[in-house]
Formats: sequence, structure tokens, C-alpha cells
Amino acid sequence: MAPAYVCMILFMFMLASSHSAAVTSAAILVTVDQSGNGDYEKIQDAINAVPSDNKELFFIMVKPGIYKEKIVVPADKPFITISGSKANGTIITWNESGEIFESPTFTVLASDFGARYLTIQNTYGPGAKAVALRVSGDRAAFFGCRISSYQDTLLDDTGRHYYKNCYIEGAVDFIFGNAASLFERCHLHTLSEGDAAITAQRRESPSEDTGFTFLGCKITGVRTAVLGRPWGAYSRVVFALTYMSNVVLPQGWDDWGDVSKQSTVFYREYKCYGPGANAEKRVGWSGKLTDNEAQLFLTKNMIGGKSWIRSIPTRFKKASTKHA
Repeated sequence: MAPAYVCMILFMFMLASSHSAAVTSAAILVTVDQSGNGDYEKIQDAINAVPSDNKELFFIMVKPGIYKEKIVVPADKPFITISGSKANGTIITWNESGEIFESPTFTVLASDFGARYLTIQNTYGPGAKAVALRVSGDRAAFFGCRISSYQDTLLDDTGRHYYKNCYIEGAVDFIFGNAASLFERCHLHTLSEGDAAITAQRRESPSEDTGFTFLGCKITGVRTAVLGRPWGAYSRVVFALTYMSNVVLPQGWDDWGDVSKQSTVFYREYKCYGPGANAEKRVGWSGKLTDNEAQLFLTKNMIGGKSWIRSIPTRFKKASTKHA
């Protein structure tokens, strides 16, 4: 990778960073370039080179290209960030259907993971479960990424997660799982052609501190959809300050054919707007948050994010050796 390219990208990252968590140590910079001008030609090879039980920050910079890879970030490799320069130029793609833990294009098992300006897609299409991204580690953050599939796009499985300025596309339960996650200024685009759900949150007991919050987001689509349905009996989803196009059906929510869940789910909206936000015909077992109730959902405090969401590193060093 040419030095001028590295300097340009790092300068852009530093300008784009606005997060409060400070990084005091230099990150180890690793480059991936399909043309052979980086440290590695494949993203997975760069991940594999990170030591087990790693304690240092690794910043894997991926040069634009289409990377046909099935990626796994193992649980014993924390503190990795993988970044492109812009999402529509750095594309990680796979085509596979199957069970939700087996089909993902990109799987994150490690804690303290970050991704920036990547497209992560599963191109399988309709007809089966086909996960694009599975996030099963704690303290994972995604900035400016594009995540797309059709059914079960984003398995937001377990842990605390933060998504900012991401584009997420799918048709059926395309944001699902039992993580505690904040989606800020994200664009949700539903491919549903009827009444499929955007979310399927799986909170299974009132003692679980999990749920999805969508803050300042935008919902568009091709036809119509509902905001969510309960994968777990205590499913918790909040939409706040979100623009809803007329793709959102008037009833807003679905009980997945189990009326008993109507008394246990927590489905709330707060100061949403647009033609799909009209609450007159919403199901009676959803509701609106008061100003006081909404405060919990309007900051990163709900996921403890101020203590772990990292800024772009401002100092870099190269790895001491290049692994084969």
C-alpha cells in the first residue's frame, strides 16, 4: 500500500472520529491489499496473524476491493478493528444459507471489536436463512458499515453493541438476537413485500438487560413491514426520534401468533415522525415513552458505551514481524 494512501485514509479517520473513549497506546497497523502491496492479501490471514489473548490494539486497514471471504474473528483475539476507506469500496461477500450460526459471511466472537466503512453481505437471497453478520462478542462497535442479506441479515446475538451511521438491509427478521444494542443514525431498509418484521429481539426473561434501541434512525423499504415481532417472550425494542416512511404498517408490531406475549413484550416509540409513525392504529400492547422514560434510551449509557467505544487511534506502529 502506498504511503500516500495510508496518510490520506488515516487523516480522514481522525477527522471523522467523535467518540469520547480515548486510546492512549499506539495501534499496530496491518494492511490488506489484494494486489499484494500490503502485509496480507486476505482479511482472514491478517486476523489469523494477531496473537491469541492479544492485549494490544490491532488496526487492520483493508484497501478497496471485493473480498470473497468467510470471516471469523475468534474469541481469543480481542482489540481488533477492521476498516476500509468507504463502505461501497471495501466489500466482504459470501453466498451461503443454513443455520444462523453457520451461514454468516462475517462472525465476531471476540470482545472489543470494531469495524469501519465495510460492506458485509450474504448474497444468497430469498428462501432460507442467510446471515451476513453475526456479533457474539461483548463491546463491539460498527461505524459507517453496510450490512445486507434477505432473511436474518444481522444476528445481533449477545453482548453490548453499538452501530452508528450503518445501512442495514433485509426482508425477514433482519435484525435479530438478544444483545443489548444501540443503533444510532442508522438506515434500515426493508425488502419485505407484505408484513415481515424488521426486528426479532430475543429477550427471554425480565431479568435480562438486553434489547434494541434505534435512535435517530431512518426506515425505508420496497412495500410494507412491521417494526418487530417477539422471538423471546420479553422482547424489548425501542424506536426513538426515528423517521418512518409509509413502509411501516399502521399496526406497527406483531405478536408472532402468540397472544400471551402481548403482556410481556416491551415495544415503545418516542417522538418518531413520518407517515409510518402515526400511532392511531398501533396495537394496544405497544406504547409511547414519556420524556422521563425515554432518557434511558437516548445516550450510550444504556450500553455503558462511554467506557469502551474507542476513537480512531492517532498513533500507529507496524507489527514487528510479518506472519506467513
